[in-house]
Amino acid sequence: MTTPNRESESSEQSVKAPFSKPDNLFGYGISLAGIGAHVPDRCITNDDIATLVDTSDEWIQSRTGIKTRYVVSGDESVADLATEAAFQALASAGMQGSEIELIIVASSTPDTIYPAVACQVQTAIGAQNAAGFDMALACSGFVYGLIIAQQFLKTGMCKTALVIGADIHSRYTNWHDRNTCILFGDGAGAAILKAEKGASDNILASDLHLDGAKGMELTLFTQAENCPLVEPKTPVNDYVYMNGREVFKFAVGVVPKSIQQVLDRAGLSIDQVDHVVLHQANIRIMQAMSEKLNIPAERLIVNLDKYGNTSAASIPIALNEAVLSGRVKPGELLVMCGFGAGLAWATSIMRWTAVDQRLPQALKAEMQQCHDQLKVREAAAV
Repeated sequence: MTTPNRESESSEQSVKAPFSKPDNLFGYGISLAGIGAHVPDRCITNDDIATLVDTSDEWIQSRTGIKTRYVVSGDESVADLATEAAFQALASAGMQGSEIELIIVASSTPDTIYPAVACQVQTAIGAQNAAGFDMALACSGFVYGLIIAQQFLKTGMCKTALVIGADIHSRYTNWHDRNTCILFGDGAGAAILKAEKGASDNILASDLHLDGAKGMELTLFTQAENCPLVEPKTPVNDYVYMNGREVFKFAVGVVPKSIQQVLDRAGLSIDQVDHVVLHQANIRIMQAMSEKLNIPAERLIVNLDKYGNTSAASIPIALNEAVLSGRVKPGELLVMCGFGAGLAWATSIMRWTAVDQRLPQALKAEMQQCHDQLKVREAAAV
């Protein structure tokens, strides 16, 4: 992949995507088989935050859309959250951990550099035959992980993959900075992908991008120190830093273009999409994006008000709620787009085909009927 000229190109422009819809050379169709999520027990309200900084519930809601968020306590870890989300995804798919062959964990806030979070999840869920790794792309990490897992599955290298987005930003937040402490919550979300020989490919198109030239607009530094025998490293800010104005401009500039590129590759229009699941960053950002693409409010899946910005976990947490409520049904088209630190963004469009095994019997029967109708339409199209 060539490096763009930093002076002449930026994330504001429509750059030709280095990754596009792959040819189905190996004949494997990829589908999402299950979804799950988990957040800590402790809920922090806007009124709670108002005891730490000069703010109010009305001020926070009007600027972000957030009412509450959940944060870890004591020794809770990213691996703990990721494991619980993984168990939920397994239950959703009606699978056992031993059936998982690949684990990808997207996290920018792991408690350990090594062992990787993927290693900790592997042993916790009993996925003894799984390979895996971690990746750090913050808020776009989950969608990046889905697209990476798809490549492993399409070649037949493995048949099942568990993709997890998990972050704990409460430990890296300056709780005396009212511009950032109001935003973040902790949580994890997970999805299971399956490959089936000769089946329809339900991940229809994808798009990946980076604009590292603007990466310092949203940062979280590590605090490791140099060897005592050499000159010490310059101290750095050990909290999340965000240039909110620039991040807003970046997101509203690139995300609608990325979504449109993916729709074009799939041969679809935005009117054919049933649900749009954006990274739950800020309600103003999400509204500005939906206005640019003329996305009706009822098609935008939003749960930012309850969980805040959970970084890599935000998209699967939102999708999990929509599936459990019966809002997302088999056969419906979803667009997912993550964006944030890097600066990075990733978009994917897929058809939801799973019948969630956690649903109440009546709702599961309704979803099974939708699933069966989808199969009939697919068979008729062959």
